[in-house]
Amino acid sequence: MRNLYEQFRQLIPDPPLQAGTVSDVGSGVVTVALPGGGRIKARGSAALGQKVFVRDDAIEGIAPSLTLEIIEI
Repeated sequence: MRNLYEQFRQLIPDPPLQAGTVSDVGSGVVTVALPGGGRIKARGSAALGQKVFVRDDAIEGIAPSLTLEIIEI
């Protein structure tokens, strides 16, 4: 028998992984500036000015500090 919940979950896409720079640090929450100009709040800890990966409003890890290129499609 198929699991209907798992079939339903497969229809919902995963939240995108975003990279940004920490612009404000609070207690357990940081503000991340995205390359497109947006700002999001994310759970986790990071240092001010550090680049991080964010998914679903949580910091997933430290991003490498590389030059960012934005390509419009």
